[in-house]
Order: sequence, then C-alpha cells, then structure tokens
Amino acid sequence: MICVLLLAAGEAWESPALADLEEHPGVVVLKRCVDVDDLLASVTSGQADVAVVSLDAPGLDPASVAHLRRHAVRPVAVTAVRADDVDVRERAQRLGITSVVGAGGLATLPEVVTSVEEGDTRVRGSEGPEAGEEPAAPSPEDAGRVVVVWGPAGAPGRTTIATNLAWEVARREVTVVLADLDPYGGSVAQQLGILDEVSGLLSASRLAASGQLDDRFASVCRGIGEHLAVVTGLPRADRWREVRAAQVDQLLERARDLGQVVVDTGFSLEDEAGSDFGGRPGRNTLTLAALDVADEVVVVGAADPVGLARLARALVDLRDRAGGVPVRVVVNRMRGSIGWSEREIAGMVEGFGRVAGLHFLPEDRSALDRALVSGRPLAEIGDSALVSGLAALADALFPATVRSDRGGRRIRRRR
Repeated sequence: MICVLLLAAGEAWESPALADLEEHPGVVVLKRCVDVDDLLASVTSGQADVAVVSLDAPGLDPASVAHLRRHAVRPVAVTAVRADDVDVRERAQRLGITSVVGAGGLATLPEVVTSVEEGDTRVRGSEGPEAGEEPAAPSPEDAGRVVVVWGPAGAPGRTTIATNLAWEVARREVTVVLADLDPYGGSVAQQLGILDEVSGLLSASRLAASGQLDDRFASVCRGIGEHLAVVTGLPRADRWREVRAAQVDQLLERARDLGQVVVDTGFSLEDEAGSDFGGRPGRNTLTLAALDVADEVVVVGAADPVGLARLARALVDLRDRAGGVPVRVVVNRMRGSIGWSEREIAGMVEGFGRVAGLHFLPEDRSALDRALVSGRPLAEIGDSALVSGLAALADALFPATVRSDRGGRRIRRRR
C-alpha cells in the first residue's frame, strides 16, 4: 500500500487526480496539504511514501524536495502543461524532481505513484526527453561528521564551546565548517571578531530556495585562516522566520561535503502548536532541524546547582527528541568552590541517560575575557587547562584528526 500526500496548490487537476488516486486499490491519500509548509510538516510523521505536488506550488524549492527525500518520501510533480516543455524540464531538474506528469498523462498518475523509484527519470504525458537526473550523492567516506552543540537555557557556554571546538579542529589542518543556527541571537561572529555585514545563514537560505546553494556555497562562508569556514547567524533574532527546516538540511549536507561540521544552536526543543496545522515552522525549527541531521550531539551544562538541574532535565528532553543519536555531555566551568567532585557529578549525569562520554572543562574567566575582547579563539590566547580540555573533546568527537606516532605519543594529523 502506497501512502500519498497531495499538494495541488489550487490547480484545476486536483479533483480528477484525487479521484483517480482514491480509486486505485494500492493507494491511500493520507492528506491534502494546504501549502508547502504543511507538506513538510506532514512528512515528518514517517507515514507517507509519495508526495504528489504541483510543480508550480508557491514555496516549492530544492531544499523542500531534499527534505522530502530525507524522510524517504518520493516527490512526483504534476503540471498543467506538457511534461516535455523546456521550462517544465528545467524547473523539475532545478528542484531535483525526477518524475513529472504533464498534460495528457494525468490518468497515469496512480501508475506513476505506485511504480516510481529512486533515480527514475521518466515523465508522463510527453514523448520528449527525460525530466532530469538526480545528482549523485557523495560517498559516506568522503563526507564529514555533523556535531551539534546544544544545551539548556541559562548560557552554559554553547557558543564558546562550539566556536573553540571548531577552531581546535581547524588548527589541525582539517577543513571544518562552523554554522551559527541559534534562533535567539547567534554570537559566533562576535566571538571570532567577524564584521557581520551580511548573514551567512540568511544568504544560504535564499540560495537554497533558488537552487543555487550547491554552486555558491563558498559565498555564504567567512574564512578564518585556511581551514575554518564560518556561516554567520541571524543579524536580528526576529528574522528566524526567513529560514525553513529544509533549507537548514541542505546547508548542513552541503557543509558536510566540504569537511567536518560544528553547529551552534539555541536552547529550546519545543514545537510551536501552529506548525502542526500547516502554519510556518516555529522559532525552534533551526535547532530541531540541526538535531535531526546530527551524527553526534554535545550537551553543555554549567557546573552549579541550577545549571546541573537544567542539564538533567535537558538530557531527558533530548532523549525523547533525538532517539539513538550519540550524546556527549560537557560540564562547563568546573571550579573547586562548588564543593562537588567530578565523580559525584558524573553519577548524577549518568542517572539521567546513557551518554557516549563525559567531559569537564575548568573555569578560566580571565582567558575567556581576553579572547572575547580581542575576538580570538582561546588557543591563540595561550595554553591552559581549558584549551587542553577542548583539545580532548575534539579528539573524542573527531578521532580521524588524531593519530599516534611510534612512541605512542598523540599528535595531530595533517591533511
């Protein structure tokens, strides 16, 4: 049985197409979506197999199609003109849709829905050439890892850790992309002394919507040295509405092709109620979309009674949201005045969930202040216990950047 989502965007073919699909014994129409955002929200349920969409639906872009494929939903486009029309073929190819049903072929829609497979390039309702081919995906061994840095409210140090973790990997001569996806006020640019005239995130969103992100990805990054590329965040917190989850997916997948990826996110995992009814995605979409594609999540908590209580609740919330993604916990700002040992804190953390690793970073307010004022990473300020702790965290998250010499001493790999 093939489960179908239908987005006709008010086209005249909607009623006959719906009737044909409902009459087919192997097809079930789950929902008639009101717009692209409703469609993208609906596919996350995991129940749909195929999305039948109007090729001219407002808001349909390559990032949206990529979001469908990420959730194993195959797109089939329908157009009111012939499928071999040059403009139709070019738009379908730009969107990444390989199956198009055009004028004169609407009766074959149920057959296309039940037979289309990944990589199929057939078009129906024309005798012309194929609608385009799906771009080849990079091999897994060539792609980098996506590490998402997240944590509860209260400024436990997410941005500081994400920024300096990315810098630590970059100074090992490994290409790394640092993306600022905090919808509540990203500050990666300020921490690295970048004059943030144009938001890299908003630029990437616009390019993804027009199908140009893959070709122009370099234009949304600010280079720091030879190996660190930074996608700066929102210039104002109220502009989170301009970025959709599918565009975040495309941004991070393109960054993964370039090298290792470190993502700074917001604190909240709440879904807004309006997003369940076809409205635009909620404010926390940026954070949730990053967690959906993460290879590993770093949860940052502050080493004080309030911070640890928030960390415990955060681990429970993340377990419900992230499923089987490996989670590594960083207890930040450890200091002797708290009166708790690392062993005692470790017992508390392990009681709230299974973690892939637990790291403690010492308080070093003086070095952090100097780094922030000068707009430089901590490693450029000088060696310290905090810098060593960040290096150990990088070793654990990106083991491919570390190897041992013949004497067993650990050294950074040059690539």
